[in-house]
Amino acid sequence: MHKGKIKGLATRGAEIAFGTYAIKSLEQGWITARQIEAARISVTRAMKREGQVWIRIFPDKPITKKPAEVRMGKGKGAPEYWVAVIKPGTILFETTGVPLETGMEALRLAAQKLPVRTKFVVRRDYQEQD
Repeated sequence: MHKGKIKGLATRGAEIAFGTYAIKSLEQGWITARQIEAARISVTRAMKREGQVWIRIFPDKPITKKPAEVRMGKGKGAPEYWVAVIKPGTILFETTGVPLETGMEALRLAAQKLPVRTKFVVRRDYQEQD
């Protein structure tokens, strides 16, 4: 797989599909599998394992690297880690089943673990429960 340029806005995965609250990326970049997992753990801890969490991105791009002090040539390096390619507008995480304040705080903690700027969004047809 090539490194490639990340051009344009996200068209697929740009709407809230499963949950009530979500975080949406505001810039492009790569998010590693470790960063996704760190964000997932922080969301589930903040929600005290109530409600549901959906991870809408998947790290399917291998990033290769040659070992240190190896001469040029002799083929491509071994996969070092995996990344998810993120465009502006991509929904990263969704949650439901918790109050608005809890969901906001949980997704704020997740956003701190990610290397891209994000925005908290709420489903369009959402009405607060009394």
